[in-house]
Amino acid sequence: MAASEACSSSAATNFKVFRGTFVHSTQEDALVILEDALLGVDSTGKISFVEKGPELEKVSAKFGFNPSAVTQLSPQEFFMPGLVDTHIHAAQYSFAGTALDLPLLDWLQTYTFPVESRYSDLEFAREVYTHVVKRTLRNGTTTACYFATIHTDASLLLGEIANDFGQRALVGKVCMDRNGLHEHYKEETQESLDETSRFISELIKRKYPLVKPVVTPRFAVSCTSELMLKLAEVARNNNLHIQSHISENKDEVKLVQELFPESESYTDVYRKHNLLTSKTIMAHGCYLSDEELKIFHQTGSSLAHCPNSNLSLCSGLLDVRKVLSHKVKLGLGTDVAGGYSPSMLDAVRRTRDTSKALKIQDPAYQTLTWEETFRLATLGGSQALSMDDQTGNFAVGKDFDALRVNVAAPDGPIDLVQNDGPKVLLEKFLNLGDDRNILEVYVAGRKVVPL
Repeated sequence: MAASEACSSSAATNFKVFRGTFVHSTQEDALVILEDALLGVDSTGKISFVEKGPELEKVSAKFGFNPSAVTQLSPQEFFMPGLVDTHIHAAQYSFAGTALDLPLLDWLQTYTFPVESRYSDLEFAREVYTHVVKRTLRNGTTTACYFATIHTDASLLLGEIANDFGQRALVGKVCMDRNGLHEHYKEETQESLDETSRFISELIKRKYPLVKPVVTPRFAVSCTSELMLKLAEVARNNNLHIQSHISENKDEVKLVQELFPESESYTDVYRKHNLLTSKTIMAHGCYLSDEELKIFHQTGSSLAHCPNSNLSLCSGLLDVRKVLSHKVKLGLGTDVAGGYSPSMLDAVRRTRDTSKALKIQDPAYQTLTWEETFRLATLGGSQALSMDDQTGNFAVGKDFDALRVNVAAPDGPIDLVQNDGPKVLLEKFLNLGDDRNILEVYVAGRKVVPL
């Protein structure tokens, strides 16, 4: 066999080709349905082609794969892009589903900071972080933007675990050099900077293909001006993402005004400290003004909408329609454990619930469609994390991050009583489905679920 033939044969062997229904979003269309389509994934995990099923013979000859090796989906199955969780606190997973009886600042003081302070214990960290990565993957989260804790070694461990299980992730070692809510859970300013530099250096040195560091000042309440300014330098010098919180509840907004009286708004605090960039993702934003949203648009910064947490802690209702009208990038987040569910399907549902609650308050309000929330959970999330050149939909050249969904999974939560088309099947899955319907999860072409 000639060398070129051997290479061609090897490439064909590593090729994955699927035939069936594919649903995804584009910038122009919230929902695009491709029925009886062929999608090819090359040996690097990238999408090589999206073609029509009846053209199998021609496509197989062009790309050099055996037509008999194509994976055929059933009529009740489809592929959709992986779900993108733009805001999740991995360290809080141990108490998810509990402790939802207090508003934000009291909640942090009473429940969150005492638990996060335990992550100097690496065995405890390993147990919790292993659970959260496995659980989110099984629920279809192919990309997660994680907050860890102030502990560098435990934060590195989270990156290692995400890499080992094949999840695409941004991992942040939390930075906080003041804490009036829990005096023992904080760092000295220089310590925070030194440990952040060590975290970034160590994580980059490991060369994980899908796991990257994100600079993480917790929020303005827990960071001095000196720390925020120097963290902005760290992010700029290393071309890194930045994540934090903004305008989650009214008491928090008031406290920020007291701590930074020279600033015009919460957003102005971050702008003056150079933390608003095109790679910045800020969680919540329930009380952002039009002027603040204009700044988000101008800087290219993004918002992570966390509706479960906003409702569970009685923080507020984000007007997503208003955010989008300002052309601000927005994705969805679970915000575990303020949000009690680690499933992005729950985030999709609570996003619609919040939109409908706003319509109850104002009958003229235009609610989000379910198709729009689908886009926010997939392509919107990848755009918010500035990863839409790599993932978010089934465009040729992007990584194959995808869920294989069977709406009629045995012993699943959905009963089908008529011959529904793919649009209805997708809507049913988004509203009624769970991990039992997710047969397979792929990240960059690698099957990571079943685990």
